Amino acid sequence: MKKLDKLILGSFIGPFILTFLVVDFILLIVNMLKYFDEIFGKGLSFAIYAELIGYFVVSISPMALPLAVLLSSLMTFGNLGEHFELTAIRSSGISLTRALLPIGIFAAVLTVFAYLSNNYLVPKVNLKTFSLLYDIRTKSPALDIKEGVFYRGIPNYSIKINQKIDDVRLRDIIIYNHSEGQGNLNVTLADSGRMETFLNDSYMKLTLYNGQNYKEARTTRGIAEPPVEFSRTKFSENIIIFDLAAFQLSRTPEDLWSTNRAIKNIAEIKDGLDSIYSLVNDLKFQNYQTAESIYPFFTKNRKLTPPDKISERKAKDDTLRKQKILLERELNDSLARSIDNRDSLRVDSSKIKANLRPETKITVSTNSQFADSIIQKKLLRKGVSVIKPKESESYSVDTAGVGEVKKKTIDPDRRLTESEQNAIDSLMYQRGYMTNAISMALNNSRNLKNTFNIKASQVDGHEREYRRYEIAWYQKYTQAVACFVMFLIGAPLGSIIKKGGLGLPVLISITFFILYYMLTITGEKWAKEGLADSLFGTFFSILCLIPFGLFFLRQARKDARLFEADFYLEYLRKFKKGIQR
Repeated sequence: MKKLDKLILGSFIGPFILTFLVVDFILLIVNMLKYFDEIFGKGLSFAIYAELIGYFVVSISPMALPLAVLLSSLMTFGNLGEHFELTAIRSSGISLTRALLPIGIFAAVLTVFAYLSNNYLVPKVNLKTFSLLYDIRTKSPALDIKEGVFYRGIPNYSIKINQKIDDVRLRDIIIYNHSEGQGNLNVTLADSGRMETFLNDSYMKLTLYNGQNYKEARTTRGIAEPPVEFSRTKFSENIIIFDLAAFQLSRTPEDLWSTNRAIKNIAEIKDGLDSIYSLVNDLKFQNYQTAESIYPFFTKNRKLTPPDKISERKAKDDTLRKQKILLERELNDSLARSIDNRDSLRVDSSKIKANLRPETKITVSTNSQFADSIIQKKLLRKGVSVIKPKESESYSVDTAGVGEVKKKTIDPDRRLTESEQNAIDSLMYQRGYMTNAISMALNNSRNLKNTFNIKASQVDGHEREYRRYEIAWYQKYTQAVACFVMFLIGAPLGSIIKKGGLGLPVLISITFFILYYMLTITGEKWAKEGLADSLFGTFFSILCLIPFGLFFLRQARKDARLFEADFYLEYLRKFKKGIQR
């Protein structure tokens, strides 16, 4: 490494570490303020808060890295330009692109590190953060009994202490026992008492002196029923033990958060996407089956089959589910045999996996003889009998006339005569069969519409969750690539403004970071609502900021003075001369 690279990289590392810590601290304060009322004031130890703060620092680091790179690169080249070191470098024949190379390599390595952190470290930290934060939020506040105020923090009890001599000695105590859930029917009064905790603050012993207990039974009294039982007990000393389990921090199993997409890496997100796609495909396949079962007349000679893509996916999912059940069954059987024989569990899963075939055949059969049976019964009442033989035979119709019986054989595809058609129509209209058929068809249509609406809302919900999984997948790349994009903006911009320190560089950095954040939120919102593709919506902020970086790099190579008034005054003079000509 040349001395120039050491100089530039050394002047960059210090501001980068400093700005990263400052930005991380600011984002940490912003995140902690959202949960301030829920996590503080609950009597937790410093170790619990330190653990939570450490999780927060790691989880917000992907957002802090781009801003730290932008600000530090802008400060570094601003300081070099302000002290004319950048001018000396360029006058010695070294181009600006060569001067940007060491920090560019550092930004590229940082991009790879940010991707690995987003994919492996941050999901695990998010899992622990959600679990610990949930446990803290659900924990009861610390035991804090104040004078003259009823305290209801202990379950099933309401305690009022009119005077506290110190943290242990008490005077004028009132206790309402609500454990039976019948109101204020169990009251204890005492002149003085002592309040002490034991077994690592798991229990509290309240010793009462010189008091009375009043208890009244509660029943449904009628006019002729005797009064309810009332008891009064006087005591010189009474000890009550309270369970303080609600004030202890109980840790929730981390498996409860296993479905959250924020704790998944890319491989797990892909599995989740495949599962959601299977759910959507099943719902679409069920729509075709529902429609086919509601309209048997339509599907008498036709089949309402779903597209090949849906059918193939459904067959594949069904096969995998079946093989999974077989695998689990074999595992359970093997486990049972191992327990009986006291042997180790060995399951040859290769045989089951070899039988995995995504091809299945789905056959749907419908009963299409219902309408024919009705027509046959009605024609018999009119004196016409229809006999349906085997499929290879023809139909023979016996017509009952006056004096003789005529028999003739007709083809099954023969069209009905006008008299036969009129006989059928008279049956359908005069006896109300057509009205009933129309009502039944209308009800079937309404049921089908309601079913489709329900399935459509379910499909919409699953597709929305599918898009959110895709956004979580692409964010692991965009948050890493943003580090290099911010370097591409900050380094050339610093060489243009030639100002170091924490003045103008901080203002410009915050402006571009706010722009980056707004564009990120906008693109992700478009992707969530389905207005744009998930890949485009997630990379929207990157695509918008890359032209800024290329423009500033081009201007920096030409040593443009974009932030000097003379630069714009010169263009204004040329514009005025052009108008005069």
